[in-house]
Amino acid sequence: MSWQPELDEIAARSALAKAMGGAERVARQHSAGRLTVRERIDRLLDRDSFEEVGSISGRAGYDASGALAEFTPANCVTGRGAIDARPVIVCGDDFTIRGGSADASIWEKFKLAERTAFDFRLPLVRLIEGSGGGGSVKTIEERGYANLPGGLGGQSGGLFLCAQNLGEVPVVAIALGSVAGLGAARLCTSHYSLMVRDTAAVFVAGPPVVERLGSAITKEELGGYQRQTAAGTVDDVVDSEDQAFERARRFLSYLPSSVHQLSARQPCTDPIDRKEQALLSLVPRDPGQAYMMRRIIEAVVDRDSLFEMGALYGKAMITALVRLNGLSVALMAGNPLHFGAAWDADTAQKVTRFVDFAETFHLPIVHLIDCPGFRVGPEAEDSGMLRHGCRAISAITQSTVPWCSIIIRNVFGVGGGTHQPQSRTALRYAWPSARWGSLPLAGGVEAAYRAELDQSDDRDAALAAIEARLAMLQSPIHTAAAFGVEEIVDPRDTRRLLCRFAELAEPLRQVGRTAFTMRP
Repeated sequence: MSWQPELDEIAARSALAKAMGGAERVARQHSAGRLTVRERIDRLLDRDSFEEVGSISGRAGYDASGALAEFTPANCVTGRGAIDARPVIVCGDDFTIRGGSADASIWEKFKLAERTAFDFRLPLVRLIEGSGGGGSVKTIEERGYANLPGGLGGQSGGLFLCAQNLGEVPVVAIALGSVAGLGAARLCTSHYSLMVRDTAAVFVAGPPVVERLGSAITKEELGGYQRQTAAGTVDDVVDSEDQAFERARRFLSYLPSSVHQLSARQPCTDPIDRKEQALLSLVPRDPGQAYMMRRIIEAVVDRDSLFEMGALYGKAMITALVRLNGLSVALMAGNPLHFGAAWDADTAQKVTRFVDFAETFHLPIVHLIDCPGFRVGPEAEDSGMLRHGCRAISAITQSTVPWCSIIIRNVFGVGGGTHQPQSRTALRYAWPSARWGSLPLAGGVEAAYRAELDQSDDRDAALAAIEARLAMLQSPIHTAAAFGVEEIVDPRDTRRLLCRFAELAEPLRQVGRTAFTMRP
């Protein structure tokens, strides 16, 4: 006797599951410019590498004889696959079935994906479209009771699993349509989040709920990419789903599979002693004139290795993954094109999160410094600048990963002062363009020399003479002569010095879960 009848039934159910919400709903998904969950998984992963788990799970109805009469697949598709031949876990919402909500037995599949990534120490990619919460309002009538968020022991939701994974494995989350409620929380509780420009919207609750509270608004106005990337809710925006998958694959290439490993070194053909002549003139002599910090970054890291994260949030600081002679490094760089690189509250929060991210995955940190201090004024005070700034300083000080700083231009005040950990040795170099002090000369001279200026016959000439005298003394060469800074270097040697730092840092990196890890 054969077991073929059972295999035939499994095949029939599998075919129903792969049909998702049916031809009409799949067509509706395509007409809205969005792929189905199974198409997304195929495009994200290496060809033919997907091994589905729970392939026939869903809600079934049976006739009087016990034969299958109807079947609604679970609207979560999950399993194992590979990205660049490395095993990963993928979990995707199926919007063609109840709009991606939890009405179709999504929970245990979602939780299994999170637990498998944690227990097997594998990167996790979440493809999110829908609410992913406790179901629609109709669920109350179907169950006969209201769902208690969190449940007994946190059994409903599973957000605790998302938080747990932040300290264990790399997590990428992509918003591919309307994402609300717990779906939005799953998006944010990741190391790197993306949304697709014209098709994704992210919010705590959608426009119908907000309208009942008194505000009529479209989903784009409420949760479109411009609002959510500027707020730092989502890290980056891309133009298409395929671009999102490419960004996800590239992000993971810089990281280990878990905190119990180190990131793999990649082949590098870019000479470590490559010297870019442009570095001699990229920083203007006029301290009030801005310059392109991204050009400096591209000139000193491995060619085509710059992977910037969160470019539209906390713009006074550039944060990126880069490679130095094939080794993965976390890079921060002050951005004088925004507030002159002065830190606002958003920038401080961005720094905290990025340093904690580097600490979690044992990535050495390179800081290209240009910081005239914290932003000042009523707006800065209202934003809690001091609190957020001190949190960033604490993150830097508490970090344990190897650290190298290059002072490009400004180091002033409290914000500039903690440009590297002060409780341990970090490598530091300064460019000839570097300037530092307790506060910039501009504005401070008039306060400090008020009596002398008041007694002068030509106040403007006296002020100019004092500023010129102090500017000469402020030269980094004077500080270096007193060994107040380790070394002033030719900007063209920066790449070589940074590559040597990466080599020195490599044997110092330790695997394992860190004392504190990144939080959303």
